[in-house]
Amino acid sequence: MPSPRTRVVREPERAVYDREAVYRILDEGMVCHVGFVTEGQPFVIPTSYGRKDANLYIHGSVASRMLRQMTDGVPVCVTVTLLDGLVLARSVFNHSMNYRSVVILGRATLVEDPEEKLAALRALSEHILPGRWDETRQPNERELKVTSVLRIPIEEFSAKMRTGPPIDDAQDYSFPTWAGVLPLEMNAGAPVDDTHHKPQRTAPEYVKKYSRKR
Repeated sequence: MPSPRTRVVREPERAVYDREAVYRILDEGMVCHVGFVTEGQPFVIPTSYGRKDANLYIHGSVASRMLRQMTDGVPVCVTVTLLDGLVLARSVFNHSMNYRSVVILGRATLVEDPEEKLAALRALSEHILPGRWDETRQPNERELKVTSVLRIPIEEFSAKMRTGPPIDDAQDYSFPTWAGVLPLEMNAGAPVDDTHHKPQRTAPEYVKKYSRKR
C-alpha cells in the first residue's frame, strides 16, 4: 500500500501501486533521476541504473559528489519516466502525454560486499544491454576500487500512468482541427562497427535486435 508520501493526490485514478507493474516500468527504462539535498541545496542527477529483485542499484566514481553525499545516508527520491505518446486535443489546455512513471523514496547505502558489488554491476550492465556482460572483460581490482555502488531498496514507491485518447470539453468536439495521439517509442539504429576491430567482427544478435520492449 502507498505511504502518505507516495500516495498520488493529483489525478489519483492514474495511480498504480502494484509492485510488478512498477518493476516493468523500471526494467524498460534506462535513465533515472536521483534527487537529494546537501547543505540546503537540492540536486537532481540523471544516471543509469539496474534492478535486482527489490533493490535498485546505481554506480559511479568514488569521487562523485552525488555518491559521496548519498553514502552519508541522506534521503533520496528516484524517478523514472517513459514517454509513450503526445496527446493532441482540440483545446491547447487539454493537450497531454501518455506516460508511465515511478517514484521511489528511501535512503541509499553503500554496497561493500565484493560479491554483491560485482552482481550489482552485472545487473547494471544487463539492464542496459542484456547479454553484453558475458562477452566483455570483467572489471579488474583497480576499476572496482574506484567505483562506488549504492543500493536503494524499492520499498516506498508509487507509479502513475496515462493512456488513451485526448479528453476535450464537450463544446470543443466540434472545433475544426485534428485530434488524437502521436505514439512515441525508442528504436535502435543499425550498429556502427568500431574501426579498431582486428580482425573485423560482426555485431552480435543482441546488438542487431536491440529493443527496450520487455
